[in-house]
Amino acid sequence: MTLTDSEVKYIEGILKREMNDLEEGMLDVMFSEHCSYKSSRPILRLFPTEGEKIILGPGDDAGLVSITDEYALAVGMESHNHPSAIEPYGGAGTGIGGILRDIISMGAMPIALLDSLRFGPLEDQKSRYLFEHVVEGISDYGNRVGVPTVGGEIEFDESFRTNPLVNVLCVGLVKKDEIVRGIAPNVGDVFLLMGGTTGRDGIHGVTFASEELTSNSETEDRPAVQVADPFTKKRVLEASLEILEKIDCSGVKDLGGGGLTCCVSELVDSSENGAVVDLRAIPLREEGMTPYEIMLSESQERMIFVINPKDVELAQAICDKHEIPSAVIGEVTDGNHMIVKDFDADVDLQILCDLPTILLADPPSLDREMKEPIKANDLVEVVDGPIDESLIKILSSPNIASKKWVYKQYDHEVQTRTLVKPGDDAAVLQIDDETAIAISADSNTIHTKLSPYDGGAGSVAEAIRNVVSMGAKPYAVVDCLNFGNPETPEILWQFKECIKGMSDIAEKFESPVISGNVSFYNETEGIKINPTPAVGVIGVENLGNIRTLPFKQEGDKIIIIGKTYDEVEGSEYHRALHSLEQGDAPKIRIEDELAAANTVLNLIDKDKDYIKYLEGEEELDITAVHDVSAGGIAIALSEMIISSNLGCEIDINLVPKEADISENNLLFSESHGRYIISVSPEKSDEIINAIDIEAAIIGEVKGDSLIINNKDENIVDLAVNKLNNAYNGVIEKYMA
Repeated sequence: MTLTDSEVKYIEGILKREMNDLEEGMLDVMFSEHCSYKSSRPILRLFPTEGEKIILGPGDDAGLVSITDEYALAVGMESHNHPSAIEPYGGAGTGIGGILRDIISMGAMPIALLDSLRFGPLEDQKSRYLFEHVVEGISDYGNRVGVPTVGGEIEFDESFRTNPLVNVLCVGLVKKDEIVRGIAPNVGDVFLLMGGTTGRDGIHGVTFASEELTSNSETEDRPAVQVADPFTKKRVLEASLEILEKIDCSGVKDLGGGGLTCCVSELVDSSENGAVVDLRAIPLREEGMTPYEIMLSESQERMIFVINPKDVELAQAICDKHEIPSAVIGEVTDGNHMIVKDFDADVDLQILCDLPTILLADPPSLDREMKEPIKANDLVEVVDGPIDESLIKILSSPNIASKKWVYKQYDHEVQTRTLVKPGDDAAVLQIDDETAIAISADSNTIHTKLSPYDGGAGSVAEAIRNVVSMGAKPYAVVDCLNFGNPETPEILWQFKECIKGMSDIAEKFESPVISGNVSFYNETEGIKINPTPAVGVIGVENLGNIRTLPFKQEGDKIIIIGKTYDEVEGSEYHRALHSLEQGDAPKIRIEDELAAANTVLNLIDKDKDYIKYLEGEEELDITAVHDVSAGGIAIALSEMIISSNLGCEIDINLVPKEADISENNLLFSESHGRYIISVSPEKSDEIINAIDIEAAIIGEVKGDSLIINNKDENIVDLAVNKLNNAYNGVIEKYMA
């Protein structure tokens, strides 16, 4: 048990009695960090959660954002870190299963998955093993249930050697008049449990997720890892959508962390009602399961529908058609208690548990100590080498190099909505004849480690830049916040500063945080991960506004938007070239970030139609857009070249920049708020004159090399094929 003495005293003070074993187990689960958010809840209130396009913010299984007059998008993001460290294939698979159920619970059809992953260095055999099997688990699960995995991000860093991170984002489409919630408002409605059967897997999964890993976790904690079953999930998905189509359900919720205890208590507490659960009505996978095991099991692929008793026959007929078990396991009652009963033929009906729902569903938050850590000031002096050699080495870093080894394993075209596939700044999916959505997942862990405020804000800003680069206006933010032990004052200070930064930029862009997840205790015997605020951004665009990063044609002029500062500390240049994570992260300049994004969106909005361009009916003026982030200007240009096989020549003397910045730092700085666009030569002067922020024409698309000059001096001349060779096949060599 992980209940503290003070928590036991608090609980028994409310109950006016001692807990029995089942009640203690149920409360232990619900008081865990994973279920209760007891350390993070006071800080998460800093997030903006409401907005013009927001239908539902945090508090349910997923957030809801309006994207057309008819449709809403359900969006959620979850972590499955500890299970993936123990059993990577199953851990990743059950992570996918959990987030899919969250989206289904809102009445939505899942239409896309993205994943945000962190592993140790690929030189490490264990890290390669975890990486290989996590990707395999995501691939097998997503492919088998027919939901495309359309994008994501991956980082390899020493801090994740013993604590990999597996964060998954899912979006689903739902008609606004068909939205359902995780509520139980009507006394007399019944709980229909359907899907997988209940077994002994995953017991104490949430308490396992609320503790640090140890060197013994791989053997001792394996029973806490759930078992994935994508084939059952496919049937559950289809049956759930049919039930929602044919029956007016009062509420729906999936059984994830905390199992039946969490699901039922949260359903009724949200409506200030109570519940009675009939323990022996629950379909079991294993004989001899105790009430404790049944109520705490986190077996996968289970859903509860709250329905009128008159609809039970039809609901069960639908389940039978899809060959999945179902059973009425209880009902919604008046009052505010959750009661678990067990009927034995030899005795009367027994009450095994009687707890106030608010005690289960809303444990008190904690006011933990926070303390700003002492920052190291003994920085290692960096000696810059030849820029061309540095550029090639950064391109060859697994953190920058092509991730094709990963996404070629994913089916990213199933459902036929995917317009822009993995490999660009964001994925783009078609919604109707006029509308598309752009989705991005991003995080900068080194920046957040060095400067939590700027790192958190910068992670949101980068995800926003990625959807803006596709021509989409950002509508909403979701997150998965991965940190160390919140009982450490320095970790909680780091967390709060990160949330402040994320909140400030989300508010400035009027893109509220509508859903998310907190994953604490990502440590192994004192070894902490770099703090990782994984951020997903949803953008909405007109189909004609889609843009992509490859150069399109020779002769196009290259414009950089935004100013570059001498901010190379915390960069991929420092990590890949010098194995350093030191100094201060790039500063977030919120007004400049907003101005740059609005500039790009306005230019695209006034331009011609991308769909007509694809069909050969007209030419574009804004031909390519790419944000500048990891690796700086040099890497952004290289990626545009590699994706198009068209070279370019630029003069960095023309780049808007801070005074006295070196050539090296100008090319590899990771300052925020910058975009590179290519434009038709006939319109270049008109376009640059229309931009009222820091911007300049710095070169043109030409030849078959990356040529970088400083006035008349050539400082980089690298052939396209040399860039290609550095960028492609890096991960493949490690995984061969």
